[in-house]
Amino acid sequence: MILGTLAALAAIVIGYAISIYNKLIRLRNTSQSGWSDIDVQLKKRYDLVPNLVETVKGYAAHERTLLEKLTAARSAGLQASGPAETAKAENRFRDTLKTLFAVAEAYPDLKANQSFLQLQVQLKELEDGIESARRYYNAVVRDFNTAVEQFPSNLIAARFKFEQREFFELERPEAERKPVTVAF
Repeated sequence: MILGTLAALAAIVIGYAISIYNKLIRLRNTSQSGWSDIDVQLKKRYDLVPNLVETVKGYAAHERTLLEKLTAARSAGLQASGPAETAKAENRFRDTLKTLFAVAEAYPDLKANQSFLQLQVQLKELEDGIESARRYYNAVVRDFNTAVEQFPSNLIAARFKFEQREFFELERPEAERKPVTVAF
């Protein structure tokens, strides 16, 4: 009787440990899949940049330095690996892209160019996709990291060397971090 009870208890503990292990595996694989989604969205956006550059070249030939910076930022983004390095490259790329669109404001013909407008729409859609993929990835990473830290799953995580994953966080300029002041 006691032996049967101990065997049943051992089976429950082993079953629970297997359940925790499988949960950690599922969360790790889901986070890897989420990162892959971000990577695909970023690649699509980086592939769009040469078209933007070519369109702007025709209108803003003297903006060569800006176009070279944009191309360099694109290359850095394509070569980045991991959330931290990619986020750093993304910050540079976004800043350069903002500058490109600010320059485009000075060229009314460019702003009205159908190709440029279409590229802007595609870029906006890709930005929305990247934001959505980043939110999903960070949510999965949060769940995974929580499971790696919480008891009793932390025991299984430590035994099988599950390590926390990095969030994909973009830097925000200091001005965006301050509270908005509304004055009438």
